[in-house]
Amino acid sequence: MHHNIASHLALRAGTSPHQPAVISPRHRLTFAELESYSNQCASALLRAGIRKGMRTVVMLRPGKDFLAVCFALLKLGAVMVLVDPGMGRNNLGKCLQEASPEAFVGVPLAQFARGVLGWASGSLRIKISVGRPGWGGTPLKSLFQPEGGGQNLPAQAVRPEDPAAIAFTSGSTGVPKGVVCTHRMFDAQYQLLRDGYGIQPGEVDLATFPLFALFDPALGMTTVFPKMDFSRPGRVHAPDIIDAIQTHRVTHMFGSPALLTRVVDHYGGSRPRLDSVRRVLTAGAPVSRRVLQGFGEFLAGGEVFTPYGATEALPVSSIASSELLGLKGSGGAKGVCVGRPLPGVHVDIIRISEEPFDRLSEDLLLPAGETGELAVAGPNVSVEYFGRPQANLLSKLRLRDGRTGHRTGDLGYFDDRGRIWFCGRKSHRVITPRGVLFSVPTEGIFNQHPQVRRTALVGVGQSPDQTPVLCVELPAGKRRAKRGIRAELLDIAAQNEGTSHIRNVLFHKSFPVDVRHNSKICREKLARWAAPRI
Repeated sequence: MHHNIASHLALRAGTSPHQPAVISPRHRLTFAELESYSNQCASALLRAGIRKGMRTVVMLRPGKDFLAVCFALLKLGAVMVLVDPGMGRNNLGKCLQEASPEAFVGVPLAQFARGVLGWASGSLRIKISVGRPGWGGTPLKSLFQPEGGGQNLPAQAVRPEDPAAIAFTSGSTGVPKGVVCTHRMFDAQYQLLRDGYGIQPGEVDLATFPLFALFDPALGMTTVFPKMDFSRPGRVHAPDIIDAIQTHRVTHMFGSPALLTRVVDHYGGSRPRLDSVRRVLTAGAPVSRRVLQGFGEFLAGGEVFTPYGATEALPVSSIASSELLGLKGSGGAKGVCVGRPLPGVHVDIIRISEEPFDRLSEDLLLPAGETGELAVAGPNVSVEYFGRPQANLLSKLRLRDGRTGHRTGDLGYFDDRGRIWFCGRKSHRVITPRGVLFSVPTEGIFNQHPQVRRTALVGVGQSPDQTPVLCVELPAGKRRAKRGIRAELLDIAAQNEGTSHIRNVLFHKSFPVDVRHNSKICREKLARWAAPRI
């Protein structure tokens, strides 16, 4: 069995050479052209000295170069180092230092920043610049062979456990960690996406999160990169998204909750018709029922799905909005239902603890209905962080069958039908003298208020004596009615036994959010903001 997903690109180039592989505002390539360009890139990178197993930073803008270079590196068996440019200079520097890459393939601007800020200067040997001739690296095109050279470069045979990439987490709860993604993981993720959602070759994907687009060529999907700033999905111009879907007859898309919210809000009562779309995936944070319903109304027969997962384990579970919207309590005090585990993915709920567990024992397991930490295992789950022994100690554990499981740091429980209900991050629970409050179910109670955009529960002080504070973000135009809204929220708090001790309500103009999906609320920052105000 060939575990290198790069081999699928050659397959598609053979079976569907004229099908568009990538469409962006500036370029259009067929599968045959993308395979040829990727082979040219692979032989150029090989000539530059990049070899199997070599850690190589990729900092390219979404488009044909991004896909071609990533597949070239996969073909060579090199290890891609993938970081979010939006994570900030300090985090970027720390992440690249930790990954100690030997090669750096980036746009001239990234090469300039690398040189000025000294990113990974101790380990880098090979610097390659992609795009317009620029600063700090050998231009990739200067390494291309004359016409026809490097056209048929077969993907390197790799072992399933060989690393394919180091993908950094979004860092919404601390310095991002480098997740080691093996070829087995990529292969399993490709199969789970294909089989779990019934994706067919010839479909068209709207790629608003570029990393997920890496699976498109393997799945035989055309990748459409819309006109947008990919580091700010929450500020997207909604008509650009709708226009791309309608123009290219998009059948599949991933959009973060912030992006979908932006589109639904923009169109208000009017409903653009998206009759080509079969499925929409949205993840990264809980999605409101209003947005699920609103975006679903644009579709002529398609379905919105909310998969659950993390950089370390993707996807874990999934639920269709048709089931979710019919479920009483999802999005409220019960938490958010994220569906059943996907085939081959094993999920346990274990008791909440900050201690490391070296193995999964019976006394750690919790019964259905009881909230604990989600521990997951399967071929799509990473078994280690790169260069982080302490993080590995705290988040990995040996299962009874010998496999390594991953403690997600997320809290939830199983209902009596085998569905997972998400209750927020372990680090976001608020531990008070009156008991423990979980972020997502608590916020769900207050988010029902018609004049509230969203809320965030934070704890001020040290556990187990934290003071719970409800931070509130109002829609534009409602900001003058704070006094009345505060009184109504305190009234809601008093009516629920679990929230009756919440006495502090603070209004925040715009919550800080993660850089990747612009959807996860950075509660740590909000807690620091709230502390001097109560």
